Amino acid sequence: METIFPPVADFSAPLLHWYQENARILPWRDKPTPYRVWISEIMLQQTRVEAVKPYFERFLNALPDIASLSVVSDEQLMKLWEGLGYYSRARNLKKAAQVVMQDFGGSLPASFELLKTLPGIGPYTAGAVASIAFGIPVPAVDGNVLRVLSRLAASPENVSGAKVKKAVGDVLSRLIPPAHAGDFNQALMELGATVCLPNGMPKCEVCPLQKLCEGYARGIAHTLPVKDGKKKRRIEQKTVFILLSDGKAALSRRPPHGLLAGLFELPNVDGALDEPSALAWLAAHSIDARSAIPLGASKHIFTHVEWHMTGYLVQSAQQPEDFLWRSLPQIEKDCALPSAFRFYTKILCEELRMMV
Repeated sequence: METIFPPVADFSAPLLHWYQENARILPWRDKPTPYRVWISEIMLQQTRVEAVKPYFERFLNALPDIASLSVVSDEQLMKLWEGLGYYSRARNLKKAAQVVMQDFGGSLPASFELLKTLPGIGPYTAGAVASIAFGIPVPAVDGNVLRVLSRLAASPENVSGAKVKKAVGDVLSRLIPPAHAGDFNQALMELGATVCLPNGMPKCEVCPLQKLCEGYARGIAHTLPVKDGKKKRRIEQKTVFILLSDGKAALSRRPPHGLLAGLFELPNVDGALDEPSALAWLAAHSIDARSAIPLGASKHIFTHVEWHMTGYLVQSAQQPEDFLWRSLPQIEKDCALPSAFRFYTKILCEELRMMV
């Protein structure tokens, strides 16, 4: 594996010393039970730490253990996850909890290999849970770790490839202190998140591994890691409607498969409709609207697609069955609306409050 990824010096001692002095205080690091570690790691995938904190506390208050997660209704689960995005993560949490209840007596297995068999748990999450919660000396290789190791080794290898990720894991497996596996993995993640930063200049002047870093010595740390360029996202135009009638708002359900599968949404149509076209669409859905008030534009970025949205506010005398009509209390309690619609959802809630 040394031919795939360059060797690095044993940096465990200075890394752990730095972590003991500089680790951020985070709610999931207090009492790192397997359940708490698992939930936090799933939430932290593709989501900033500061954004996760309130979600983690709310989720644990509502679903304090695997048993409660395994039987939670889909509606409550989606509401607890509302705004975090990547809703398949939440669905897989429930599926995994059901498997754990059925096959493992209600407790996450203390095994890296068995953890990987659970829905939604890949090698990284299995490594994080196994090491942090159970003290098993296995690596947890995420983007932060790949970046740190690539800079330490001044590696020219493309970290997007599976072979390089495995090679990095092999390197780390030889360096993990068996008695401090969880702290070692967390320290690497912490270093990547707070010092060895992505998309710009790393803070080499305060890095505890500076003297061991080949990338720093060669003056190329900021150019690493090598990885695939981002694919250009597809742009989709959308017209979103806030339809209000007798103190209720119209909602729809997303299809059961695909983007935002099964979630509530504001009624919308493909394309950027002008007002006459918007009124024609409303009429086709049995909404007799005299006017459609423009609400301005909004944009939401998904992994592979961007929604460029425009919106209209419409008052309706009817509540046609094409839509699901919900009051503000019902929306706030039971209806998970994706953050893609946040700009318009805020207006919707303000309008409904004024109707009370």
